[in-house]
Amino acid sequence: MKTKFIFVTGGVVSSLGKGLAAASIGALMEARGLRVSMQKLDPYINVDPGTMSPFQHGEVFVTDDGAETDLDLGHYERYTTANLTKKSNFTTGQIYDSVIRKERRGDYLGGTVQVIPHITNEIKEKILENSKDVDIAIVEVGGTVGDIESLPFLEAIRQFRIDLGPENVLYIHLTLVPYISTAGELKTKPTQHSVKELRQIGIQPDILLCRCDRELPRDMKAKISLFCNVQEEAVITARDVETIYEVPMAFHEQGLDERIVAFLNIWTKDPDLSGWQRIVKRVKEPTGSTTIAVVGKYVGLTESYKSLAEALTHGGIANDCRVELKYVDSESLERHGVGTTFDDVDGILVPGGFGERGSEGKIASIRYARENKVPFFGICLGMQMAVVEFARSVCNIEEAYSSEFKEDAKNPVIHIMEKQKKVKGKGGTMRLGACPCSLQDKTLARRIYGQKDVAERHRHRYEFNNAYRKEMEKCGLSLSGVYPKEDLVEIVEIADHPWFLGCQFHPEFKSRPMAPHPLFESFVGACAKARQEQENLGESKENNE
Repeated sequence: MKTKFIFVTGGVVSSLGKGLAAASIGALMEARGLRVSMQKLDPYINVDPGTMSPFQHGEVFVTDDGAETDLDLGHYERYTTANLTKKSNFTTGQIYDSVIRKERRGDYLGGTVQVIPHITNEIKEKILENSKDVDIAIVEVGGTVGDIESLPFLEAIRQFRIDLGPENVLYIHLTLVPYISTAGELKTKPTQHSVKELRQIGIQPDILLCRCDRELPRDMKAKISLFCNVQEEAVITARDVETIYEVPMAFHEQGLDERIVAFLNIWTKDPDLSGWQRIVKRVKEPTGSTTIAVVGKYVGLTESYKSLAEALTHGGIANDCRVELKYVDSESLERHGVGTTFDDVDGILVPGGFGERGSEGKIASIRYARENKVPFFGICLGMQMAVVEFARSVCNIEEAYSSEFKEDAKNPVIHIMEKQKKVKGKGGTMRLGACPCSLQDKTLARRIYGQKDVAERHRHRYEFNNAYRKEMEKCGLSLSGVYPKEDLVEIVEIADHPWFLGCQFHPEFKSRPMAPHPLFESFVGACAKARQEQENLGESKENNE
């Protein structure tokens, strides 16, 4: 079958959920037996989000081949089986860089390089490169219709229908239908204006996904259909749901997938959504619960930890329990101490990050977890801070620290990787992507994975300093995972503890609702067990009284 293209755009305001909508469409198409590819076009001029602050952009998602990408790619991987690579996300910066390099090389010799056709052709080439060997290519255009920086992307996707024919290209527009409480009414005017903006560019949307907090009445769908020149059956209510994993089923109930295959003239089997139904039931009706503290400095914007939060949810799905997250500001711990902060939690997780700010608060939380036998999980910087804490408190290594924070540290138990010492640039120069890890026998990590060799995704410059290896092992720190080629420490753990593990990689990037990552499944299980033991202890005390 010739590849069909679905372009997803958004209007009115940002953060309506285009990424989730695109991912859910991918899930529905796969449920019908179709092969899909997913791609995100970002209008910003940065080459990638790797150098952007989490407060600016949220999480940076890393693919197996080392691309630093938009967090929406995390949604794509969690909802579909699409193999995402560097080709799955590109920006205005990458497009212009490629065109300028071609111009300098002489590819356009004699011609004036312009937005149309050179920039738009480059965009179309990038889209086509990512759509090989699939039935449907789903492409999300970042930003909001009306933004000046999005115009070249919108012009490029407009041309696709002319190039490939109307039966091979579908435009889906996500928009907002707000409820005005003072008037007691849903308002369609923002949607009308958003579609008007899109039509001025030359794109007539085929399907409208209307974000709202309630079901759209039939008469309102008819009104939107009339004023936006869209079939009434193609006006889909994209209402708020209890869990994001309910979105594919909510869209199916609205008939979205049926409309898509009808528009694109595709015959498919009926969708099998049984897997999604099981997941939603587990999320909404768990038999147990557990509370986990996430200690970091980006807690003011939880989008910075999007994949992490979802991976913990997946761990909850695997253990049939609800995972409640308590975000703890590590800088606040530095100022006020741990105190009673962790009295109501069953586990502590310290995620990745960069920079010294809040590091002592993270170290304090790790010490609390170690001394009080609270399940602890450290990821990337969290693992490094666990090494620093162990070196200081258990090995009595004076002024143990990371050379990332203090170049002349007396005892840099964490130091810069050898290959990173000569690196000058910041963008795309870290240790990125999937690397192999060999697990030691008779360790927690080996029991969790159930195999000796694994591969996990990385994003860091600093590593465990092997000069302190023997000393720390002698004190009881188990170095249970290593990168064999360069003998880099990948996983540390403490045997004399219910669950204490730190890893240099980011396991959250490979977790799926239908295939929870084993580390998160085990960690959440340990937290749930700790909660149950506390409850049993409390019941025992009551009975004795």
